[in-house]
Amino acid sequence: MNCCFIGHRKIEESEKLINDLQLIIEDLIVNKGVSRFMFGSKSQFNDLCYDIVSELKNKYNHIVRIYVRSMYENLTPYYEEYLHEIYDETIYPDCVKNSNRLSYIKRNEYMINNSDFCVFYYEENYKPRNYKGVRRNSGTKVALNYAMKKRKNIIVLSKN
Repeated sequence: MNCCFIGHRKIEESEKLINDLQLIIEDLIVNKGVSRFMFGSKSQFNDLCYDIVSELKNKYNHIVRIYVRSMYENLTPYYEEYLHEIYDETIYPDCVKNSNRLSYIKRNEYMINNSDFCVFYYEENYKPRNYKGVRRNSGTKVALNYAMKKRKNIIVLSKN
């Protein structure tokens, strides 16, 4: 069974969020049979989930941490070695090729399509700014809507 993590770039980290995530992830491992966890990049939520899964890997050494890349189809030997020091596997999905600015959306869709459970950190009022400073829709919202359309098992966390 597979699980992916998708959340905003910036989150409001709290002890409650950390404790809730630890309980959720351990429940997924122990009671739902999840052994493969997929992570994207450039998100405080991904970083937090990675830290928790890595800590739990000491207790459940069969779990696998997978980095799903949205760029760098071909890795240099140095970068590949670096990634394998952190993750157990790394994937560059075919659907990301030639997707340019949509690479993160296509990567998230890949993770959702290949997951049995999707854990999100989503704030309704989160509106990131683009490179010109204009507010835009959240990629997390796009991914959450996609996961709901695909009828995935979804767990949504927020600061509330």
